[in-house]
Amino acid sequence: MHMADSSSTPLLPKHLPVPSLDETLERYIGDFRWAQLFQAFLVSFAWVFDGQQIFISIFTEAEPSWHCTELCGSVSDVCQLPKGSWAWDRAADTSIVSEWNLECAGYFIKSLTASSFFIGSLVGGLVLATLADTSPGRKNMLLVSCLLMSAAGTFTIFSPNLWIYSGLRFVSGIGRAPLVTCALVLSTELVGKRWRGQVGVIGFFFSTLGFLSLPVIAYLNRDSSWRYVYLWTSIPALLYCFLVLFLVLESPRWLMVRGRKEEAVATLKSIGTVNINSSFSDLMAFEKEEEISTNLNLFSAISILLEKRWAMQRLSAVMTVGFGVGMVYYGMPLALGNLSFNLYWNVTFNALSELPSALIALFFIERLNRKSSVLSFTMISGVCSIVCVVIGEEWRTVKIGLELVSFCSTCSAFQILLIYNIELFPTTVRNSAMAMLRQAVGLGAVLCPVIVEMGRGSGYLSYGVFGVVTISCGLFVGCLPETKGGRLCDTMEEEENKHRAGSSA
Repeated sequence: MHMADSSSTPLLPKHLPVPSLDETLERYIGDFRWAQLFQAFLVSFAWVFDGQQIFISIFTEAEPSWHCTELCGSVSDVCQLPKGSWAWDRAADTSIVSEWNLECAGYFIKSLTASSFFIGSLVGGLVLATLADTSPGRKNMLLVSCLLMSAAGTFTIFSPNLWIYSGLRFVSGIGRAPLVTCALVLSTELVGKRWRGQVGVIGFFFSTLGFLSLPVIAYLNRDSSWRYVYLWTSIPALLYCFLVLFLVLESPRWLMVRGRKEEAVATLKSIGTVNINSSFSDLMAFEKEEEISTNLNLFSAISILLEKRWAMQRLSAVMTVGFGVGMVYYGMPLALGNLSFNLYWNVTFNALSELPSALIALFFIERLNRKSSVLSFTMISGVCSIVCVVIGEEWRTVKIGLELVSFCSTCSAFQILLIYNIELFPTTVRNSAMAMLRQAVGLGAVLCPVIVEMGRGSGYLSYGVFGVVTISCGLFVGCLPETKGGRLCDTMEEEENKHRAGSSA
């Protein structure tokens, strides 16, 4: 009997591991196509309206210039002058301060409106932001966010007093809380990891555009009511909502994790993916694996983050850094009214100083280590802020230059920190982790209007506080792992395995 040569018997193929969802999607969205670029720009345009609503109070709540109608002597404070001995240089309705007689109000009242907006952002972050990881999704929450923020801005035009105005600013803050989070996560999940950093930076350019548009709008309406500034920033945002509704696509990664495979395939086709039909079975293979992730409710994503020690450590560190960065990022522009310099030019220079930081992130994000970059920029920002307080008034031009360098460094740290945060957490909780970071940033923003008002008569004193806070908080980035060049994980288990592998290496 002839016996087969065992050496010629073909070996059975070894079982190959099933590629992860990230690896599978990377094959489809890794190449950057025009449809993906269009989606990235369209989604990121929401940052324009966010930038406008954040800093709009710089002009609508500015203290107008005034002049004496009688002999004032050497008195430079209107609160020490009798009524009728002075008058505003422009019409009273050019600012809420002059229209509602807030010039002699205390720190709490003067900071109430700006703080109300940021408190609303905190509330919105808790109530709305985490919903983007659950049933509504990224696109729908982007739409709801923009619609609520722009509607509140429109109704602000009709505010009869400070309290209604502050209430509407609170509602506007609730609306804008998920806007940047959803826009950033959605735009980066539509592209492969090679382009993730560059796409994430697009939003910062649009935020700068929104910030930069404010001094232009305010200057053109400088002799008109402050209500026109809200009108020309809120109506375009309402129109943008229609573009989101009809043109923006949902994240294919989120659709896959939620078990909506057919919609994910349709999205991949619409952004130019080729030969998708032949790989449909590969996508369906993830149905049972990811099904467990579809039952997350509003706060379950946050509770999952707190259950894992490594996740809680990352979240605590990134939120601490975010608190310091947020206080400086939002506080410095609000403090521009404290400086003895033209307000319109001051805001313009600060808005333009965001551009170098965005360019640094755009062209060098793939080369920059996230950890050391955030640490370096926070240190530079803090040192420059403190030096502003130390040097004398005769160095006014140098002080303004240092303030611009400090703000630019803070912007760079903020931009890299947001991208860093995306890479630190998996898909199932990524939007919630981003929302918690935004909460920490918002908490810093809540406190900065009070600090600004307290430093209104002390020039650069508030900048000293900003410097100490950003240096102290920036040091916590040392507790985070480096994520440069790493792949995005989709589940907590996958991220934990990656963390263990990195710890044992």
